[in-house]
Order: sequence, then structure tokens, then C-alpha cells
Amino acid sequence: MTDRRSKLLKTLPPQHFVGLAAEVAALERSGRDVIRLGQGTPDLPTPAPICEALQTALLDPATHQYGPFRGQTRLKQAVATFYQTEYGVALDAETEVAILIGSKSGLITLPQCVLEPGDGMLLPNPGYPDYISGARLAGAVVHDLVLREENGYLPDYETLDPQGARLMYLNYPSNPTGAVASPAFFDDTVRFANKHDLMVVHDFAYGSIGFDGHVPPSFLQTPGAKDIGIEVYTMSKAFNMSGWRVAFAVGNRDIIEAINTYQDHVHVSVFSAIQEAAIAALESPRSLRDDLSRLYEARRDRLVDGLRQAGWDITAPSGSFFVWAKVPDGDAKSFSHKLLHEAGVAVTPGYFFGSEGERYVRFGLVSAESKIDEAVERIEKLFATYEEVRA
Repeated sequence: MTDRRSKLLKTLPPQHFVGLAAEVAALERSGRDVIRLGQGTPDLPTPAPICEALQTALLDPATHQYGPFRGQTRLKQAVATFYQTEYGVALDAETEVAILIGSKSGLITLPQCVLEPGDGMLLPNPGYPDYISGARLAGAVVHDLVLREENGYLPDYETLDPQGARLMYLNYPSNPTGAVASPAFFDDTVRFANKHDLMVVHDFAYGSIGFDGHVPPSFLQTPGAKDIGIEVYTMSKAFNMSGWRVAFAVGNRDIIEAINTYQDHVHVSVFSAIQEAAIAALESPRSLRDDLSRLYEARRDRLVDGLRQAGWDITAPSGSFFVWAKVPDGDAKSFSHKLLHEAGVAVTPGYFFGSEGERYVRFGLVSAESKIDEAVERIEKLFATYEEVRA
């Protein structure tokens, strides 16, 4: 078969998650029962009021036609109100908000909007793998923003050499580490960006999920943040709307205009009925998101406490719905293979997220507590077997 992909497409990194999903599916077809803790997709349904808003909008013929290229004014106003209410951040709905067809789309296409081929990007390592896809599609040069456990998975700006990069991505609460950022860290980020003439993109996908009383701050709460950067917020995680493909970018009006200009040429915004549902979500009670965060915290405690009792020393994350665990034996690839094939528990090997993840695996807290308990039992039995072998 002829490979007709362009040279550009051939530069893209492999989609490791596709291979992992296929491996798990093959095991299940063979009759194995696999507990899936490797995925990063919410397992609960979208709340009923949001679905009802979509149903109502679907019956309005106006939603069946092309909507405004840059999104419904009402949705952009709802975003501005949401940010004012949640974070005390004032936004101009027309110039500082861009509606996105999912945050992944926005994060991947953004480098094409603001960079020239050969420009540098600072990307988290470990970090969301598709950031690199966006850099490659823009012809940008990737520089590692190394995140290490001893520094709370925050970059060390005192020693960091930006290497002439023009754009930096951050993500707190973090995928995959679950680390959180403080207002003081964001203050340092603004100073660092101004010193090195960097644009900053904060991926706030897990902004609604904080544990132990921690409320994740918005980057835009930081004085001067809007002068140098934007924040990307998705409806997927806060409102269980991952399949709906709706998100938004907010902040620096020049970057927002660049995003909107790009989008003017590639699509005609999000389906209008989905935008109406997004408005309903943004206007929903805060308790909806708080309840979801408490659910993930309970699942985190169940997993972390259980694995600690089994002898696995794991640090509990402060946010996101992931647990980032240093493997007790071998490397991420061999250990995750052992968990899958010997215990029937699927996790994500840390190397999917960069070279700094070679000794880690990621658990997703997106399964029922009963499944988490069963996974802990299987892992405990696996550990016991290996202790017997060593003895």
C-alpha cells in the first residue's frame, strides 16, 4: 500500500494511546477481564439540565443553519460572566474570548496561529502528548520544559534556559502528574515570560478539580497575565461533556484574534445547539462541579490508600483526575505490561508523556469505586506473588 501522507504528517509522533487501546481490546476479545484505568475520559454522563438545553435548542430551526463564524455572542458573554464569577477576571466577550471545537483542537492549532516555522516552543515533559503534535504541524522546534517530582512538577525558572523559544505551554492541575500551581508560581511565570519575550498558554482543562480544599487558580488572575498569554478551558472535564467538543480560549486579545482568524478559514464554529448547552453548563450551580470534584477525591483516596497498603509508595495528587505513580520495579513499559497481562489492570505508561515519565505510570480516576477496589486487589495479589518468588 502506497504511503500518501505528506512529509509534514510523517513528522507527527505516534499516537501511543491507539496502540494501548488495541492491546486492551485484543485481551478482552480473548476472554480476559480488564479493568481500564488508563483512559482520560470522564465516565459519568453529562448532567440532565445540559442535555435538556440541547434538546430544546435542537427543536429551534435557527440552530440548524450555520452560526456566526466566531461563535454565539450569548456563549461568549456566558464565558465572560463565568470567569468574572469564578475567578474575578474581567473579560471582553468579543475580543478576549474564542470558542473552540474542543480544547485539543485549539491547543494543537494555536502554534500555527502565532509562530513561524523554526520558532521554539517550551513544552512540559512529562506533558500532554498532543502538544508536540501542534508544534510539529507548525514547524516549531520543541524544547523540554522539564518537570520533576522534587520541584512539585513545576519548572525551575531560576535554571531554565528558554533557548529563544517564543511560546510556552503550562498545564495545572497537570495531566499526567496531578500537580497544582500556586498564585506565586504564576507571578513568577509572568516575570519569566516578560524577561524572555514569551507568550504563555495555560491549559486549564482540570481547573474545576482540586483536592484537600485546594481551589486551582486561573492563570489570568495573575497581574499582567493577559499581557502575555491566554488560558484554554474545556467543558469536557468540568461538566462531563467530552464528546460534545466545545471549549474556549480567553485572555490576550492579540492571541485571541489570531485564533479567530485561523478558525474563520477552517470551520464555522461549534454547532449552535451545542453552544446553547454550553451556556446552560456555564450558568449551572457551582455545586455541580464541586460534587464531581469530591467524587474524584474519594476515588483518589480509595486508590492511593489501597495501593499504599499493598506496599506501593504513592504520592496523592492535589488535582486533576489522575494519579502519577513511580513504578516499584523496572521501567514504565515493562511494569505497565506486567499490570495488564498478569493482573488485568490497564494503566498508561509514563513514557507516553515524555522522557521524564520513563519510571512512572498514570492511573485515571474515571472508573467506579468498585472497579478501583478490584484493581487494588489484583495489584496486591500480583505484588504478593512476586514477594513469594523473591523469598
